[in-house]
Amino acid sequence: MAPPRVCVTGGGGYIASWLVKLLLSRGYAVHATLRDPSDQKNAHLMQLDGAAESLSLFKADVLDRAALAAAVEGCQGVFHVASPVPADKTVDPESEIMVPAVKGTLNILEVCSSVKVQKVVVVSSTAAVHSNPNWPQGKPKDESCWSDRKICMEKEAWYNLAKTVAEETAWEYAEKNELNVVTLCPCIVFGPQLQPVVNTTSELLIYVLKGGPNVLNDTPLQIVDVRDVADALLLIYEKPESSGRYICAPNYISTKALLELLKKMYPDYNYVKW
Repeated sequence: MAPPRVCVTGGGGYIASWLVKLLLSRGYAVHATLRDPSDQKNAHLMQLDGAAESLSLFKADVLDRAALAAAVEGCQGVFHVASPVPADKTVDPESEIMVPAVKGTLNILEVCSSVKVQKVVVVSSTAAVHSNPNWPQGKPKDESCWSDRKICMEKEAWYNLAKTVAEETAWEYAEKNELNVVTLCPCIVFGPQLQPVVNTTSELLIYVLKGGPNVLNDTPLQIVDVRDVADALLLIYEKPESSGRYICAPNYISTKALLELLKKMYPDYNYVKW
């Protein structure tokens, strides 16, 4: 019997790499989309256990529907993980963040409809949840809470805006076209890297280690382990009853407490004094 076949977009990324690893370990055949499969930053994928037999790499940008269609062909399920995560000051938020996030999501959903994919799991973010000043004070934010587009624009929180609009677009499309879509909203994702380049949230961790201003401000952080995010994505995919959106934000810590924790675990690191 042929193994179940799924596609993971942005397969070389931080979360996606762990998801690909997990899927291969569970006997899935995986199609991973990459902007450039020959780039050395993606070399770790073919070194994963089971990759030689069960992993196929596809050159595909989220804005190229034909390339996406080739990658999704023959797959029962799709994990849409690819999304721009801006690290520095954004020069052109529309082309750098909004278009790839929103149009990219729409493209993959249209492809999934056309080839009759059974289930699509879209990675959103708590960035699409927490920017809501109208939410009742003291009430924990849940899956019914959405970030306010206007507030995101006013604050120039482009990542929050992109994630909110992309997820709302996904739900509108799913409803209109009767596509089985489920979304996961993880918070700040920490944990070991499989890929050789530093990802944006790990840069945040380095910033804290180096004594960035947020440490002094003692900013509260909602954090989740990258391996737990991969587990959550597969759980959502495999459970027939999963539906709607799911927040994945199990841990809460302040930047100072995080630094103290790291000092206990790695006492020999050259920490900045503050």
